[in-house]
Parts: sequence; C-alpha cells; structure tokens
Amino acid sequence: MTDPRVRRWSPVGAAIARLLAPHAEVVLHDAATDRVLAVWNPLSRRATGDPSMLGELKRLDPAGDDVYGPYEKLLSDGRRLSSVSAVLRDDDGEPSAVLCVNLDRTPLEQAAALLAAFAAPTAPRPEALFEQDWAERVHQIVGAYVREHGRPAERLTRDDRLALLAELDAAGVFAVRRAVPVVAGALKISRSTLYALLAEHRRSRP
Repeated sequence: MTDPRVRRWSPVGAAIARLLAPHAEVVLHDAATDRVLAVWNPLSRRATGDPSMLGELKRLDPAGDDVYGPYEKLLSDGRRLSSVSAVLRDDDGEPSAVLCVNLDRTPLEQAAALLAAFAAPTAPRPEALFEQDWAERVHQIVGAYVREHGRPAERLTRDDRLALLAELDAAGVFAVRRAVPVVAGALKISRSTLYALLAEHRRSRP
C-alpha cells in the first residue's frame, strides 16, 4: 500500500521534477525512519527505502520556517548540486517528512563559463585598419561617451553634446563632407540642431 505521505506530496514532487527536468531530482524522506519514501528524476541513484542520512539538516540554520538552504552538495561523479529541504509537518505540528530538491548546477556553470568567455577583455583593435573609417570613429567616440556617462544619446544634455562635438571636431571628423548626417544620427538630433551646436562650439573656441 502506498504511504499516505507519498500520495499527499506526490503531485508536488512530480511537478517540481517536471519543471526542472532533467536537471533536478526531488526526494521525499521519512523524518522518523530516515528512509527515502519516493524519488522523482533520481540523480543520486537513490531509491525508495534507501537511507536518507538527514542528519546533515541538523547542522544547518533554517533560511525560513522549516526551510533549509540553498546549500551545496556533491554527487559521486563530482557534480555540484544546489539543494533546498523543507520539513513537512503533520496536523499535530510534528515533522512527518522532508522534501528535498537537488538542482544540478553543471549546466548553469557551463553557461556562466561560456558567457564569461564572450565577455573576456579583447585585444586593442588595430588602428591602422580603421584610421580611414571616419564613420566608425564617430560611433566609437559617441559610444564611449554614452557608456561613461550612463545616458543614452537621446538624453544627452546640451553641454554633453557640445563636449562631444568638441571631441569629434578634434578628431577631424567634420573635415569629411558627409560627416554631418552621420553625427546627427549618432547623437539622435536633427541636422539643423547639429549645425547650430557646431557653430556654438566653434565660436567658443579660443
């Protein structure tokens, strides 16, 4: 006959295992006999009736009411798990069972390593290849300013735009005939506004 606790908690265990499949196992333990009552998606190869070895919970501080974790565990093959255990009490408030969710961190660690590799510092670009690419220079200067000041181009102030025009002018961008529409597009302003700002900048030069 199926244990009444398994009948009661089976939908919960199956739902969690299905949501996190195939990367998590869910284990229901008997708090009194320290035996496994049921397992969904076994990663640790435990089966019903195996020893639970729940003594480890006594050494943990509860993160909430009857909830322990997340804490780290290891499988025999070296995989790291993030585990959470919940004490399930009967109607008299006594511990009846413990539901444990063990999440295999391997895919998360692999994804983090992949993202870290893409985000790794890159070598300086070869300027000789780009010294004639004035449009690239415009976007480089504007992008660096936007990143440094934490505001998108459309939210730059008048002083911000004047400072950028000074930098672009010093880089010789406006010596190129087709520079104005490219700069206006990068700064998210009209050409007429750009001409007015450029005139103001040049009047203020010493």
